[in-house]
Amino acid sequence: MPNQEPARATPTPKAGRDLPMAIGVGLVLLAALAVGLLWAPWFFVLISAVSLSLAVVEIHRALLRKGMHAQVKTIVAGTLVSVLGAYAMFRWNLGLPPTTFAVICVCGTVVACLVARLLLAREGFIRDIAASALIIAYIPLMGVFIPLMMAEPGGTRRIIAVVACVVASDTGAYAIGSLLGRHKMAPHISPSKTWEGFAGSIATSAVIGVAAALWCLGASWELGLVLGLCIAPAATLGDLVESLIKRDAGLKDMSNFLPGHGGFMDRLDSMLVAMPMGWLVLRLGMGG
Repeated sequence: MPNQEPARATPTPKAGRDLPMAIGVGLVLLAALAVGLLWAPWFFVLISAVSLSLAVVEIHRALLRKGMHAQVKTIVAGTLVSVLGAYAMFRWNLGLPPTTFAVICVCGTVVACLVARLLLAREGFIRDIAASALIIAYIPLMGVFIPLMMAEPGGTRRIIAVVACVVASDTGAYAIGSLLGRHKMAPHISPSKTWEGFAGSIATSAVIGVAAALWCLGASWELGLVLGLCIAPAATLGDLVESLIKRDAGLKDMSNFLPGHGGFMDRLDSMLVAMPMGWLVLRLGMGG
């Protein structure tokens, strides 16, 4: 028989991801966010509400792997109403302060989940209500700070500043961690994270925070420094929490909703915890 050339293995993208697809999806997301933040704030809030709702579904599916059954439909509805309604209260002055409306909606979501679960079998009630409470506290309760920040004076610019600090934190952690990382930060949760990378995330977030305060917010450099120094640990915490949920559930990605990127929670993890922190720092520093 003639010699046959051995079959060549198909190159596998690094980390098992389709790089062109990841870049394409990333550019589409970036363009959508840019349009929303720069020209159509309502579109940004709509994208945020839909993304948070899909993140609810992802966390629900992860908890199902642990035998925990949240009232996912009720929580998705509560998330949409909380985020879109809080923005509507501000945008069209519908009678309630956005903060009051958000609190009512989140509390109403908890009550609705309790009622919905009461109608089912008695067994597993505590476990399932705990699952619903976790998702509500993790996603709509923190995600609602997006429209709340939008309702502040110069709200769009505040969101841009916070997002810029989160991106700087993630970028600094990756760059410095890759170059100088030696000491593992949380090897049982995220083996790639190092203390050197964490220091890099704080430094880059602080620098971008100062720049954003001076050129975007018209605030003092001291406020920008505080913003950056607070955002970096919050973003890192959000990343670690989501990583541990995936590890506990035996998942690599939360879902495949975003080809090349995983799930919405894989993109929102840092931002979720950073938004309340950014809202608090800027409200204390600039008023509301």
